Amino acid sequence: MDHVVAKATLGLTHPAQIDHPKNAGKVGRSTVIRVSGLWAKRVSLIGLGKCPTVPSSYHVLGESVASAAKASQANIVAVALASSEGLTPRSRLAIASAIAKGTLLGTYEDNRFKSKSKKPSLESVDFFGLGCGPVLEKKLKYTEDICSGVVLAKELVNAPANVLTPEVLAEEAAKIAAAYNDVFTAKILDAEQCKKLKMGSYLGVAAASTNPPKFIHLCYKPPNGFTKTKLALVGKGLTFDSGGYNIKTSQASMELMKKDMAGSAAVLGAAKALAQIKPPGVEVHFIVAACENMISGTGMRPGDIVTASNGKTIEVNNTDAEGRLTLADALVYACNQGVDKIVDLATLTAACVVALGPSIAGIFTPSDELSKEVVAAAEVAGEKLWRLPMEESYWDCMKSGVADMVNTGSRHGGSITAALFLKQFVDEKVEWLHIDMSGPVWNHKKKAATGFATPTLVEWVLSNSSS
Repeated sequence: MDHVVAKATLGLTHPAQIDHPKNAGKVGRSTVIRVSGLWAKRVSLIGLGKCPTVPSSYHVLGESVASAAKASQANIVAVALASSEGLTPRSRLAIASAIAKGTLLGTYEDNRFKSKSKKPSLESVDFFGLGCGPVLEKKLKYTEDICSGVVLAKELVNAPANVLTPEVLAEEAAKIAAAYNDVFTAKILDAEQCKKLKMGSYLGVAAASTNPPKFIHLCYKPPNGFTKTKLALVGKGLTFDSGGYNIKTSQASMELMKKDMAGSAAVLGAAKALAQIKPPGVEVHFIVAACENMISGTGMRPGDIVTASNGKTIEVNNTDAEGRLTLADALVYACNQGVDKIVDLATLTAACVVALGPSIAGIFTPSDELSKEVVAAAEVAGEKLWRLPMEESYWDCMKSGVADMVNTGSRHGGSITAALFLKQFVDEKVEWLHIDMSGPVWNHKKKAATGFATPTLVEWVLSNSSS
């Protein structure tokens, strides 16, 4: 049986032993020392940086622990900080949770589509100096619940479009409701039912595909029935996006357009995690308008006019701006559930990636209070969000000569005009925030999904609960 003790180093602890002095103690830098006379065969020294005050630093530490365990095929790991001076009991729990999350997700590999794969050898992780007993166990169970949701989100995004069709996505949602039927119910609408609800914007996108659309609505109600707040999480669910008649160019990496449903993956991942956590006092609606954006004789053409379920008409001047068309009807549906607040998530614009890069998602909202809530949740989750302006003057370029609006405006400020478009389908009485997450949902180095936003959504829902 092999063991590893991972010792996290703060700042420049033993710089000569960690590669080169200028890199000593940097986040993620590590070295392994073989020892004798101890129960552990190896000790890993892992850098945390000079000021490891944010969860992401300890999350990276957890990933490094997972890497060390994989490299040595260890099945038991113990983690201790070189110094825990000044840490409060609450911060110790938060650190343990962040390390555990990084280790769990770092150990996980999606090998479903490989002919040969190895199972991870790591069986347990012990923490020294970061708490003990029922309080720590409860925190780590919570972390496991979140990680199970992140893994589901990763697997949904990783799955190719010939496996994960709109129907299969709806089946995955129904499985959550069936597994946790004490708190969840599911409603799956087909094209005819959506037509009766006058979802012309959503159905216009789905019209070209041989795989029929599925409108997904999961509802969480707390075990005791008492509800003080009603929330909605709305995720973009394009299981594949060819661009339609405005077909994507080779630079657009069409083979990665399976990830255009990452918003829905985050929503369903959060649903699974919350089903296990069971927060009191909050009702949550999980809504996805799932479909494919394909090309055929029945497909939506540039210049077509579609009518959303709130009666607003849209001139489609670009069939590759389809996500906002599906979200339009999903947002109207969410408002009709009588919710107080809505967060929608979408891999909506390349413009947001240009603005913020691959690691940060942009957020848009008229509500300062809701912005603070979601940003605070992201900070706890260790994910990066940045609020961008909703410049109302940009709406001028979204006006149509023959309909209420067009679906795309100027190439400048594209993520802003997309948010302004979505705003047209949200009731003024409902607080609403839009997350444009095209960048951070995919890790190009690992060539795999990240499960981004699932932890933030869980933390946000909990901040609105009575727990």
